[in-house]
Amino acid sequence: MTPKAALQLILWAVLALHQGPGAAATPSSPAGPVVATVTAATSDGSPLVLAPCRIEDPAHTRLVLAHCGYLDVPENPANPHGRHLSLYVARVAAINRRKQADPVFILAGGPGMASTSFYASVAFAFERIHRDRDIILLDQRGTGRSNPLDCVLDDNDLLRSPESEIVARAQKCLDALAPKADVRFYTTSIAVQDLERVRQALGYEQINLYGVSYGTRVAQHYLRRFPTHSRAVILDGVVPPQLALGPAIALNAERALNRILARCVREPACHAQFGDPQNSYRSLRDSLNKHPATVSLADPTSGQITKLEFTPFHLGTVLRLASYTPEQAALLPLALHSAESGDFTSLASQFLLVMRSYGDVIAYGMHNSVVCSEDTPFYDTAQIDRAEIARTFLGTSQLDGLNHICGVWPRGVIDPDFHAPLHSGVPVLLLSGSDDPVTPPPDAELARKGLTHSQHIILQGFGHGQLTAPCMDRLMAKFVDAAQADIDASCARSDQPLPFFTSVGGPPP
Repeated sequence: MTPKAALQLILWAVLALHQGPGAAATPSSPAGPVVATVTAATSDGSPLVLAPCRIEDPAHTRLVLAHCGYLDVPENPANPHGRHLSLYVARVAAINRRKQADPVFILAGGPGMASTSFYASVAFAFERIHRDRDIILLDQRGTGRSNPLDCVLDDNDLLRSPESEIVARAQKCLDALAPKADVRFYTTSIAVQDLERVRQALGYEQINLYGVSYGTRVAQHYLRRFPTHSRAVILDGVVPPQLALGPAIALNAERALNRILARCVREPACHAQFGDPQNSYRSLRDSLNKHPATVSLADPTSGQITKLEFTPFHLGTVLRLASYTPEQAALLPLALHSAESGDFTSLASQFLLVMRSYGDVIAYGMHNSVVCSEDTPFYDTAQIDRAEIARTFLGTSQLDGLNHICGVWPRGVIDPDFHAPLHSGVPVLLLSGSDDPVTPPPDAELARKGLTHSQHIILQGFGHGQLTAPCMDRLMAKFVDAAQADIDASCARSDQPLPFFTSVGGPPP
């Protein structure tokens, strides 16, 4: 996998980072035959007209032909005569003309990423499913082209700014969004009602769901509300309903990093080259806590010479994101070793590359509406060990920043049973990476307790989101075809993460 592809995977995988609107799908006439416009309607008569279009990934490098349109819905479902929204829907028709009757709905992560841009980034992973089934994409309200709640507010603010500035920026964002949105109505509990409207409009009796990261929360809540219309569910990087995301973010990220660096020690070539990279990690943290490093490098996007004061914030950002995929994790021991020797070019380049991509990925206003309604109000402060969190490379800044934002952000609509354990006999396939920094395997096991017809596959050495692992496309297609949670997953046991780079030339031969 190329570094660019690996970066795209990092961007769509972000969930509990509480991070960055999906790139807008671009309606246009596709190259090739033009298919007739399709018109459908919900049970209340709302029309959904689909016309030929293209959707594209955030980097504008991949296009997918589809049929797209808008579905009109009330912003507040309890007030049908109030303000309405246009939800952006795309259908990627199955290749086989004798297709199956049950499509797959794709639910993106974030919260805040658009399903259309996510799918365009990873469409190749769904090709086996796409042969026989329609793929349905709904930009969740507040993302993509569904009245996006865009704000200039991100994790940089959470980690580096004082409380007064964080609060001021959150209020400024709310003021900017007020003319077009009541942010209380952009939560998961309402989003699943939108999903059901789209199902009705397109005339499907039953649907399959694939959710990644935050999308697993949406998928599980749809399953809770609409069990008879749920045929099979894939949860990739599982957020259990019982969990309020936030307090464990820094701890899980630290544990994942430790697992990655310990794997280097077990690999003879990596160990021979770098010894124990934990030593470089600790040394680097200590050094940066005392004195930031001045780095001069060619900007990875423009090529212009750029100077950067590399601080513990920059290091934490790179470490957190590098643990999301095995492709990026493979670079960590080399990058840490180089930085310990005074060469910060690799770490600084990764920081610049990733940070400049976030603005095109996450709708922060929608993200805040979800987090401030579904997570922060449910923190058990008595159980939060701030001293332990402070010892991690992320520290307490992110947790505190979320609390500051949510102190001014209105709490939205949430169903009374939202955080109750989910009990269901619908077939569910759960996917985890052993080194996931956000939703580790125990989270999936917690969700699985109430899922009587489920299967949990854990990929050793992998991070957050297993969609592009070598045999995952086959396993997902097999599961959706059978709608049985007992598929042969032996191929996953042979999947191995990319070996560690021992030089800029790559892993040893």
